[in-house]
Amino acid sequence: MNVLITICGRAGSKGAKNKNFRLFLGNPLIYYTIKSAKLFKENSLDLKVDICVNSDNLIAKEIAEREKVFFVERPSELAMDKTPKVDAIRDVLIKMEKEKGKKYDYVIDLDITAPLRKIKDIRNALEKTVKTRSDVVFSVVPARRNPYFNMVEKDKKGKIVFSKPVAYTCRQDAPEVYDMNASIYCYDRNTLVDVSKDPFDEKIDVIIMPEVYVVDIDHEEDFNVMECLVKNYYKDEFNEIF
Repeated sequence: MNVLITICGRAGSKGAKNKNFRLFLGNPLIYYTIKSAKLFKENSLDLKVDICVNSDNLIAKEIAEREKVFFVERPSELAMDKTPKVDAIRDVLIKMEKEKGKKYDYVIDLDITAPLRKIKDIRNALEKTVKTRSDVVFSVVPARRNPYFNMVEKDKKGKIVFSKPVAYTCRQDAPEVYDMNASIYCYDRNTLVDVSKDPFDEKIDVIIMPEVYVVDIDHEEDFNVMECLVKNYYKDEFNEIF
């Protein structure tokens, strides 16, 4: 089975400036996701795995070369603020298949800003995609809040209303909901390469990761929180990565 792992990160960021390439515990943040991908490859002898970094940033190219993984430069039209990430992943897939002269079966995208993942989580996502014949399987964590029970929102008239106005007297009775933790996405190759399809409009499924793996770096405060968590709580649990 041919598997392509993509690691995509634009140069710009409005929340935490240049977050993908900032130093995090002594290394650029992207380094930890590359390390996860390489460990997955080393522990997946039953698979043929290629790893590709995709960015419009020269720092990313230098890191990819140093880590001995492939690099595909992201064109400017796919590096805009509102460009869907799936378009960039599709572009990498097409270019890597041309470069390598082969067809991949699945594409696993690992997000740079959510480094709290284990090798078994990546494997679980791939195996579930294969087993369920899903078009995309992505990682989630149990949500701390539930729109059926303890969440409100502002309607078009500015009035505060319950998000899901259903009469549940305790959270345990409400439907289970999850937060997408932006860590792992596994795509069926044929669905991803079809520009007429949005994989998330097709057959989707999830893998559930521990609740504490919910933090992803989007703002400056997130960067500080993640460093604190890893230093004080997760260093031993993720000693293979950090």
